[in-house]
Amino acid sequence: MLSPKRTRFRTQHRGRMKGISYRGNHICFGKYALQALEPAWITSRQIEAGRRAMTRNVRRGGKIWVRIFPDKPVTIRSPETRMGSGKGKGSTKYWVAVVKPGKILYEMGGVRENIARKAISIAAYKMPIRTQFISSRSSR
Repeated sequence: MLSPKRTRFRTQHRGRMKGISYRGNHICFGKYALQALEPAWITSRQIEAGRRAMTRNVRRGGKIWVRIFPDKPVTIRSPETRMGSGKGKGSTKYWVAVVKPGKILYEMGGVRENIARKAISIAAYKMPIRTQFISSRSSR
């Protein structure tokens, strides 16, 4: 699973996911991509599940780029702990990537379009949001 080696602070605020993605919304490395259409937190487990599904489907052909990284810690208080109680936030439970509409999640190159479309659609099933398949000639 993906997670940062070290962070400056142990916890973060939750923040808001308004607006669209202005960075990471164009195909840069491959020819085909999976693009998010909704805002969401995508966990490191979901990212890894999508990556594994794609690599298994294309077998030895092609190359896959993961364009998102889970760098936001999500903390959870231990069970049977009182609300508030002035003892701060809980420990980090898992890591998430903040994804806004338009963000490219995965890219793929070196395979034919029908293979890429099938592999990316399998990865799309693993995502908690609506996504779309795009190719480099349709995005420009």
